[in-house]
Amino acid sequence: MRYGIVLFTSDRGICPAAAAQAAEEAGFATFYVPEHTHIPVRRTAPHPRTGDASLPDDRYLRTLDPWVALASAVPVTSTIRLATAVALPVESDPITLAKTIATLDHLSGGRVTLGVGFGWNTDELADHGVPGNRRRTALREYLEAMRALWTEDEASYAGEFVEFGPSWAWPKPVQEKVPVLVGAGGTERTFRWIARNGDGWMTTPGEGSVEEIAGKVGRLRELWAEEGRRGQPEVVALGPRPDPEGLARLAEAGVTEVVFGLPDRDAAGVEAWLDRLAGKLGQVAST
Repeated sequence: MRYGIVLFTSDRGICPAAAAQAAEEAGFATFYVPEHTHIPVRRTAPHPRTGDASLPDDRYLRTLDPWVALASAVPVTSTIRLATAVALPVESDPITLAKTIATLDHLSGGRVTLGVGFGWNTDELADHGVPGNRRRTALREYLEAMRALWTEDEASYAGEFVEFGPSWAWPKPVQEKVPVLVGAGGTERTFRWIARNGDGWMTTPGEGSVEEIAGKVGRLRELWAEEGRRGQPEVVALGPRPDPEGLARLAEAGVTEVVFGLPDRDAAGVEAWLDRLAGKLGQVAST
């Protein structure tokens, strides 16, 4: 089981490049950043954790562009994967977003993982012209269209939200397939969507106990097999404690990566925190 780091980027604290470099040096496998283009002040969509219009962290208002943030890490890293937790593809133009992700994969030597969400903030989606009740369809079309641009010499697509005629688009990603992880609550509907359209599941913070996550992974695997998918889905768990027993149980259940959130501190504070966490995880590995 791998370990990753997520930085809730903002215009304060450690910069993404420094955080990614420190995470790589500490031995972590993946560096994640989130995405919000903006947060409407007046909205009807409650935050999943607070249950109302209040936000659990003011960095929601200050989030950096994820692709610029990840690109800044390319020159100072060489092995750590560069990922989103999560990006909101339907808030961008799919053709230009496909170009951006392919370019990042090209420049990083094939290190991009695309974590995507349906978008809890339906008011934010509405400002981008995406109806909340059609967000799953829109995301499916965006992914299908981007995959066509990434893999076909002359790509085209026709859907409800995306449509373009035969087109050339290079560079192609270095990877044969850019992994797509879906960050959403572990429901039957979500798992069926992932089995048909994604490569794995990313849990939401506070998804449940280790036992609950283990049960959900089992159900995802069943639906994966029903859809005729080969192998097993990736499963990324966000936010558990570095507890030896819990981490071992997650690994047994089929979790492939555990991701820990960085604190909102300056560079020195973050680097010290990473060193302490790496030490704890090293102790877990040796037990």
